[in-house]
Amino acid sequence: DVQLQASEGGLVQAGGSLRLSCATSGFTFDDYAIGWFRQAPGKEREAVACVTSSDSRIYYADSAKGRFTISRDNVAKTVALRMSSLKPEDTAVYHCATLRVCGTDFTRAMNYWGKGTQVTVSS
Repeated sequence: DVQLQASEGGLVQAGGSLRLSCATSGFTFDDYAIGWFRQAPGKEREAVACVTSSDSRIYYADSAKGRFTISRDNVAKTVALRMSSLKPEDTAVYHCATLRVCGTDFTRAMNYWGKGTQVTVSS
């Protein structure tokens, strides 16, 4: 079975940092781009960042540029999302997903995604 398990999120104050990790199994990790998306209550899914299988391309949503960093470890089969300078509007459930394409609005190109983890940023 394909599994993508995000690490525990948490509650952080505005301006703080948090690192999420996505542990994967059940598919050939090297073959897929991996992305992080988020969904806040009452809102649509929002692409946050993704990285291609070869690390040749990384995409960040405008909301994430300069604050978030995505990286992948093809040996450990994990993808990390380091978030800094967090804002209350970053509050959402964060999910990792396998992608057919890494780029703008990649939520339209997702194959599988995990349950997600709650990130709450207090003001």
